[in-house]
Amino acid sequence: MDDRTNTTFGWILGAGIVALGASIASGMVFHADKPEMPEKPGYFVDAPEEGAEEAGPDLGTLLASADATAGEAVFAKCTACHTIDQGGANGIGPNLYGVFGKTIGAHAAGFAYSSALSEHGGQWTWETMNEWLKSPRAFASGTKMSFAGLSSPEDRANVMEFIAAHGGAPAKPAPAAPEAAEGEEGAEGEAVDGAGEGPGAVEGAPASAPVAAGAMGADQPVPSEGGGATRNAGPAKPGS
Repeated sequence: MDDRTNTTFGWILGAGIVALGASIASGMVFHADKPEMPEKPGYFVDAPEEGAEEAGPDLGTLLASADATAGEAVFAKCTACHTIDQGGANGIGPNLYGVFGKTIGAHAAGFAYSSALSEHGGQWTWETMNEWLKSPRAFASGTKMSFAGLSSPEDRANVMEFIAAHGGAPAKPAPAAPEAAEGEEGAEGEAVDGAGEGPGAVEGAPASAPVAAGAMGADQPVPSEGGGATRNAGPAKPGS
């Protein structure tokens, strides 16, 4: 070999030695040979739970102000699978006329309900219909209905009002009673703070009738011979 070949191999060998040394040194510095695992791998992402709703009015309160016209607009999403007019044909989903008050999974004659719905039991009340519209899959796991549901409580109330206008419905649940304000009389008849306590006497103000009557029974001053007023200590003695 000539000198160039020896020089080339020398450089290659030297570069390999340098690379190996750098690898060993970096492993010692960064502990690459003994990686430290975190106690909890990954990062926690604080995200709202899917489908979670903020607390709002109760069902009775929502239904008290429900609007069938607004419900008809929302129900337009359902017309691809359902009819609602009396005598309407079943489609992908059953006809919904007069569904309220009927047995769940059995109201439309001739429709092939899923076992998840036909075996659910119970009747279509305002409460069960609200849960169904909120999430069909959560209400009856395994249902053939692919609709995800209505997340808005107001939309559900309006749609139920529209459905109720086609065939009737049972009585609506009553709105929840408002909580008693602090200081008002409780259910057990506890006295209201300050009840029975009248205003105190005001100096210079005319006395009320009960106070004036009480004052009449007290000893009254009588004029003395000198013109001054003295307190009458008792009844006058005869012959004095």
